[in-house]
Amino acid sequence: MNTQKEVGIREIPKADKWLVLSLQHLFAMFGATILVPYLVGLSPAVALVSSGLGTLAYLLITRGQVPAYLGSSFAFIAPIIAATTLGGPEGAMVGSFVAGLVYGVVALFIKTSGVNWLMNILPPIVVGPVIMVIGLGLAGVAVSMAMNVPGTSDYDGTLFTVALVTLGITVLASMFFKGFFGLIPILIGIVGGYTFAYIQGIIDMTPVKEAAWIQAPDFIVPFVTYTPSFSWQIIAIMVPIAVVTIAEHIGDQMVLSKVVGKNFIKKPGLHRSLLGDGVATMIASVLGGPPNTTYGENIGVIALTRVYSVFVVGGAACLAVMFGFVGKISALISTIPTAVMGGVSILLFGIIASSGLRMLIDNKIDLGNKRNLIISSVILVIGIGGAFIQVSDTVQIAGMALATIIGIVLNLVLPGREKVDLNSMFVDEVEEKNSSAA
Repeated sequence: MNTQKEVGIREIPKADKWLVLSLQHLFAMFGATILVPYLVGLSPAVALVSSGLGTLAYLLITRGQVPAYLGSSFAFIAPIIAATTLGGPEGAMVGSFVAGLVYGVVALFIKTSGVNWLMNILPPIVVGPVIMVIGLGLAGVAVSMAMNVPGTSDYDGTLFTVALVTLGITVLASMFFKGFFGLIPILIGIVGGYTFAYIQGIIDMTPVKEAAWIQAPDFIVPFVTYTPSFSWQIIAIMVPIAVVTIAEHIGDQMVLSKVVGKNFIKKPGLHRSLLGDGVATMIASVLGGPPNTTYGENIGVIALTRVYSVFVVGGAACLAVMFGFVGKISALISTIPTAVMGGVSILLFGIIASSGLRMLIDNKIDLGNKRNLIISSVILVIGIGGAFIQVSDTVQIAGMALATIIGIVLNLVLPGREKVDLNSMFVDEVEEKNSSAA
C-alpha cells in the first residue's frame, strides 16, 4: 500500500483506512514478535498482548508525539534462555523487569545531563560488534531448529527440507514482493513454510479444533502464578543487554526522526522515549512476555506509506491485544513446526549480525585503525566464544553481557577515543532536511 499524501502525527484517518493501515502495522511486526517467545518458551499470545499494551504505554509517555510500535526484542533471546535455565520463567521475568528499570535510570540521567555521555560510552565501534554477537551467537540455535528433531540432536531430512523451503519463500518475498506484501516477508515465509509442512503431514491441527474462540493467554503473573525471587546471577545476565538495546533505541529514534522530519530526540525527548521503552518492558515482564523494543519493521512501514499517525500505531496495538485473546489464533501459532521457525531464524539472525556490520560501515569505522580493530575483535571472540567470569558460586557474567562490558571498558581506556556530540550532529541533519523541504 502506498499513499501520496502524508498523514500527520496527530491526524486521524477515515475509519476504513484506519483499520487497514493499523492491520498493516500489525502484520509487519507479527512474524518477528511471535518468533521470540516461540524460541524462548513463552506464550506468543502473551507477547502480542504485552506488545500492544507496551506500545500504548509508550504512546502515552511520549505524549502522543512519536509514532513507534514496540515488539519482542531479539537481543534478549539468549539471556532469557539462560535465565530460564537458572530460575525458570519467573526468574527471566524478574530479570526483564530489572532491565526495564535500567531504562528508567538512564532516562533520568539523560533528562538531567543530556545524551552525549551515553553515546561516548556506546559508540558504533562497541555497539556494532555487540549486535553482530547477538546474531552470530544465535546461529547454532537456528540451525538446530532447522535440522534436528525438537528436543534432540537427531538429524531429520524432512524437517530440514521444510526449513529450507521456508527460508527460500522468505528470501523470495524479501527480494521480489513490492508494496504491502514487501513489508511482511517474515509472515509470508512462515505461512508458506507452514503450508508445505502441512502437505508433508507433520502438523497436528487438533489443538486448533479444540481451542475456544475467546481464551485468556497463559499469563505468568507475579504473586499469582509465582513468587518473585531476586538472583544476582540472572541480573548479571539480563541487565547488560539493556545497554545494547538502549543504543539500538537511539538509532531507531534517529531513523524515525529523519523519516518524519521531526527531531524526536529533542522533542518530546530521548528521556521520554527511553522511559516508554522501559515501561513497556516492565509491563511485558509482569504479564510473562519477552522484553519490548522499538521495531525497525514498523519504521519501514511508516517510511513507505508516509502515514505518521500515532492513532494508526495505537490501532495496531489495540488489535494486537485483541488477537492475544483469540484462542484459535494462539492454538494455530502453537502448531507451527520448529523447522519452519528455524528456516526463518536462519535469515533473521543473519540479518541481525549484518546490521551490526552495517553500523560499522555507515559510521565509517576504520578497521585499519588498531584501536578499532582491537575493540571489535575482542568483543566478537568473547561474545561468540562463550567466555564467562565466575563472580561467585551463583553469579556468572557470560556471553553478550561480558562482551558488552569489556567492549565499553576497552573503548574508555584505549587511547585515541573520539567524543561524539550526537545532539548537535543530529539537529543539523534534521534542520537541513526541513530547510530543503521548505
